[in-house]
Amino acid sequence: MRNPMTPPLSQSREGTVYLVLDDFGVFGQAYRETDPTRADRQTVVANLLAGQYEHPVRVVAFNTAEGWAHDVSAQIAREALVRADHELAPAVREFLERAA
Repeated sequence: MRNPMTPPLSQSREGTVYLVLDDFGVFGQAYRETDPTRADRQTVVANLLAGQYEHPVRVVAFNTAEGWAHDVSAQIAREALVRADHELAPAVREFLERAA
């Protein structure tokens, strides 16, 4: 039985959480606040394509139940480039080209 004070790991279907490290210039870098129910791969790709990030630096995936964390920037960038059907913001285009 789970401790009632412990929040669930993730609401994403596969239990893996995806976070984007964003660069805010003089304010520094930070992982973007993400609703646990929308911290999945598909949402991160869609948000990149929609220009939801200022200057994305990296995408990290982790699954604490399975005990791993990985930089998945290259995989996310390749997937986003394949799905892109419109002109992207310059910072997003730069990230996708650099990471892929």
